Amino acid sequence: MHDVRALIDMGDEAVRRLARRGYALDLSSLESLQSRRNQSIRTADDLRAESKRVAQEVQQKARAGEDISELKENARKLKEQIRELEAEQEQVQAELRDVLLSIPNLPLDDAPDGDSEDFAVEVRRVGNPPAFSFDPKDHVDLGEAMGILDFRRATKLSGPRFSVVRGVGAALERALATLFLDLHTRRHGYVEHSVPFLVSRKTMTGTGQLPKFEEDLFATGVADRELFLIPTAEVPLTNLYADEIIPRAELPLALTAHTPCFRSEAGSYGRDTRGILRQHQFSKVEMVRICAAEESQAELEKMTSHAEACLKELDLAYRVVTLAAGDMGFSAQLTYDIEVWLPSQHTYREISSVSDCGTFQARRAGIRTRDAQGKSTPVATLNGSGLPIGRTLAALLEQHQQQDGSVVLPEALVPYLGFRCIAADGTPEA
Repeated sequence: MHDVRALIDMGDEAVRRLARRGYALDLSSLESLQSRRNQSIRTADDLRAESKRVAQEVQQKARAGEDISELKENARKLKEQIRELEAEQEQVQAELRDVLLSIPNLPLDDAPDGDSEDFAVEVRRVGNPPAFSFDPKDHVDLGEAMGILDFRRATKLSGPRFSVVRGVGAALERALATLFLDLHTRRHGYVEHSVPFLVSRKTMTGTGQLPKFEEDLFATGVADRELFLIPTAEVPLTNLYADEIIPRAELPLALTAHTPCFRSEAGSYGRDTRGILRQHQFSKVEMVRICAAEESQAELEKMTSHAEACLKELDLAYRVVTLAAGDMGFSAQLTYDIEVWLPSQHTYREISSVSDCGTFQARRAGIRTRDAQGKSTPVATLNGSGLPIGRTLAALLEQHQQQDGSVVLPEALVPYLGFRCIAADGTPEA
């Protein structure tokens, strides 16, 4: 959540930066709410001081045996005015909070202009897309022919946008998750966590999923407790430190977790309906870093390299792009998308978004540290996929497919699987 005073002080610069991401900031409305809030606080403070003075006068005159009926009535009226002002103050504070919660993060100038993936700027390409001497199949045809993907039975269980993965396919999913966790914990220094998959409204609000994206979430509850299924492990991992002050010497923190993710995809019906690219439930290894605010951009480069390391281990061709200001997630100030090559679509498709959120989430969640002078200040938070299991599985099948319908897997997976090839009939082969 933004500091209202900082937004007002930025003035036209805040308006300009938010306009780049399609948000029209109404500064006059913001200033009016802030002014009403401040005025109600000042007036209430004045009335409390007057109420205290009258109470003292009542005591003095009562001890002197004087008539205090008029003073007591005055004290009653003052208390009533204070209650009314406190109620007004709470209402204005709630209105101001609602407005601030609806304002997205300010994009950095490093993010290019634009409002869609068409305006992303390519940073680099790594690896060469495979050149086939045959017409490559997509992951759906490959997986169903092998018997490792079953969409028909998944639809029977849960409806569209779910999948069943079986046999060596399920073993491959497990191997990918373990490989990614090993890379992040053993090579990159992340601490693995096992976290709840159901979280509170406050937790969802802390990382920016609420209130704006409520329709994209799956809501449930236990007794009178409202809970939400997590759309990503970013939510519980970041909020582990909500309302805490992290000692500066402990920064940066690096956290990772493998969890299921649940998304209604309310705004994406009609897109990627075939296969496992966009589903209501999928699993993902997530990375989160928490650091001093001035170090966030350096940490973004580091985290991006960690996501890329997963793709390099799997011999997958990919590219890195900088997202346009109007195409970034609500909480991000700068985002790199890593896009893997999908032969069936003859294009690169997003497999990981790595975002620098600056102090935006930390302000909402109350995550702070202390500077050299001992002053409490918000930290910066970053998050990125490292990597989603389903999309990685799809890319592996497509990029490493053979003409006979088999798939030769990269060497990095052999220690986790015990085999190197999936035959066309779905059986493992050394």
